[in-house]
Amino acid sequence: MSVQLLDPPALPQPDVYAQVAVAEGSRLVFVSGQVARDAEGRPVGPGDLAAQAEQAYANVHAAVTAAGGTFADVAKLTVYVVDWEPGKMAELGAGAVRAAERLGFDLVRPITLLGVAALGEPDLLVEVEAVAVLP
Repeated sequence: MSVQLLDPPALPQPDVYAQVAVAEGSRLVFVSGQVARDAEGRPVGPGDLAAQAEQAYANVHAAVTAAGGTFADVAKLTVYVVDWEPGKMAELGAGAVRAAERLGFDLVRPITLLGVAALGEPDLLVEVEAVAVLP
């Protein structure tokens, strides 16, 4: 595996993400922000943050797989959520967990969550981008 996850004792010990990823490999894979669109570009989950998060994470998984890796090779995620407030965490998490369970990956990674006013299209509620390191 090209990514080792760490939670140094001097930092908070989160349950749902890792503080540090140590990546070793020869290829970097930058996955653009993935949104709630299926392979044909059709919207998925209008108005449903959990459904949109599930599709966005599934799309990240598909992109990393297409590059020859697995989700275990993801070293860093950035998640953008429209009109973020902490009450949305359960719904966002539920969608991410559904994708991980359906596709068989561990979604614990270093992650940055950013609230934004809007995304590229008005129906989008969440966007997920990733950096992976492949051997």
